[in-house]
Amino acid sequence: MKRTMMILSVCAIFISIFYFTLITSADKGRKYYEQAGQIVWEINTEEKIIALTFDDGPHKKYTPEILELLAKYDAKATFFIVGENAEKNPGVILRMYEDGHELAIHTYTHPLKTNISNLMKEIKQTHETIYGISGYSPVLFRPVEGQYTDGMIDAIVKAGYKVVMWSWHQDTMDWKNPGVNKIVDTVLKGAKEGNIVLFHDGGGNREQTIKALEKILPKLKKEGYKFVTISELLEVQKANGK
Repeated sequence: MKRTMMILSVCAIFISIFYFTLITSADKGRKYYEQAGQIVWEINTEEKIIALTFDDGPHKKYTPEILELLAKYDAKATFFIVGENAEKNPGVILRMYEDGHELAIHTYTHPLKTNISNLMKEIKQTHETIYGISGYSPVLFRPVEGQYTDGMIDAIVKAGYKVVMWSWHQDTMDWKNPGVNKIVDTVLKGAKEGNIVLFHDGGGNREQTIKALEKILPKLKKEGYKFVTISELLEVQKANGK
């Protein structure tokens, strides 16, 4: 009986160790990925810079309106592009690039669920589409709805891309059309140096996003913020050694 109990205890220990290893390897966590330089959510800086990002476009109507506003306030942004939308709106992609904005990848068909093999095919296809239109090779990727696995990150990084998320308090949820004031309050009340803000320029009606930007852009500019691309943000991070 005593020997049986000892064997059971040893088995329990090994099971616990295996389970812990499984859990930790299934999600290395934000701290690990930030320290490894594989994913960025925001940066630590005292410079008054902020990165505006837009997902799911381009849209033939809303994206050009957003580009007009950005130009008005001398703001640069990063657009996480859906490949099939880029193919439908090549002129908008070219304008983004010529206006000095950063072109990045947000998959080709915007699948809510996928596997590593299909994800990498979508990234490759979107890369080729963006390059074919603009001559620019994107280096940034944002997963759909911010969902990823450790295996996906390994494959994405191995392919030469940096994964970009957003500041957790700067998700405007504009895709839900929560109201212009709600979008404005989220950004202005939470604005901090080095933030990455999440907007959408495609995937639905973006009138609220545009009206919110009409209030957000002049206010932040008046407060002394400079609107930079993600790559510019990362250069500041590199210069700060953080």
